This record gives sequence, C-alpha cells and structure tokens, in this order.
Amino acid sequence: MNKTEKKKAKQKQFSRQLINTKAVTDYSLATNRGDELVYFCVKPTNISVLSEESISARIYALMTVLKGMAELEFLCLNSRENFEDNKQFLRTRLEQEGNPAVRRMLEQDLTQLDRIQVQMATAREFLVVIRLRNEKESEVFPYLNRIEKTLREQGFSTKRAGKEDIKRLLAIYFEQNVTTEKFEEYDGERWIILND
Repeated sequence: MNKTEKKKAKQKQFSRQLINTKAVTDYSLATNRGDELVYFCVKPTNISVLSEESISARIYALMTVLKGMAELEFLCLNSRENFEDNKQFLRTRLEQEGNPAVRRMLEQDLTQLDRIQVQMATAREFLVVIRLRNEKESEVFPYLNRIEKTLREQGFSTKRAGKEDIKRLLAIYFEQNVTTEKFEEYDGERWIILND
C-alpha cells in the first residue's frame, strides 16, 4: 500500500478505529488491543479548606492505595468548558482592531466569558483507570469490587463509571464537549429517523 492509499484508508476509518476502541460496555471501554479500561470516578476534595494535617492524611491515604495496587493509572479531565482559546482569540482581535466600537464589543465579549467561567468554577474530574488484560470473566467483578472497596476505605468518594459515564468521558477528552445531554452510540446516530 503506497502513501496515498494509506491516507485514503485512514480517512475512511470510523471514530472508534481512530481512537483505538472496539466498544463501550456496561462497565468498560474495550480496545482493539484486546484489553478493557475500567474507570472509577473519584470525587475531588477541596484541599484549600483542609488543615495541613488533613492534607497530609489525604496524601498518606493515596500513597497507601498506590502501594497496594501498582496497576492503577490516573487521569484528570476538565469537567467544565474551558474558554481560554476563545479568550485568547478575543485578546488577539482586540490588539488588531482599530475601530473603537468594535473594540468595546470585543472587550464586552471578553468580560462575559470571564463571568461565565467564574460562575462555572472550572472543575476537574479525577479518574482511576484499571486495564483488564486476559482476566477470566468470573474474576473481573470481584477484582473491581476490591479496588472500589480499597479506595473507599482510604476515604476517597468513588464510583465505578457506567456506560453513559464512559461516553461522557470520551466526549470531554476528545471533543472537549461537556454540554451534550445524550452521547451517540455510533457516528451519526442523531440523524437517523426510525420507521421512516
């Protein structure tokens, strides 16, 4: 296959092929490499209101979890929209604009984006990721339950991500889309009209 044919083949790939995923199951993200990714959503703690001793205790609890389970991976995502690119665009336009009326409008837009961002209080979403490779089906759920129990015993507020949670995480990670209500099961699903 020459370079042009490879490029055309890549353009014809589905989104799942491009991000190397096979399917979203009820509890995991199945990849084309044969493993499954299981996500645990960990509710963040506002450490700015904690005492130094409490922060040290949280760090020690995390260290305890990590020492007990080396296979854990961590992921941090924005769980709110980020307007930094838009604000940078407006600042650049503001520097280039000569018309005072347009400059005032650009300044108002910039102020509005600042207000929205402050109201939303940009938050992070923390995830613990487990890769399942060649595990027997009968051993998977006891293993996942043990991980969830360990996280909770160490004081972390956590829950295993379900199918809709995983689709939302993918939308945030790949699209930076945090406002969509229903995520598509496959590309173009929203455009299909049943019984038509």
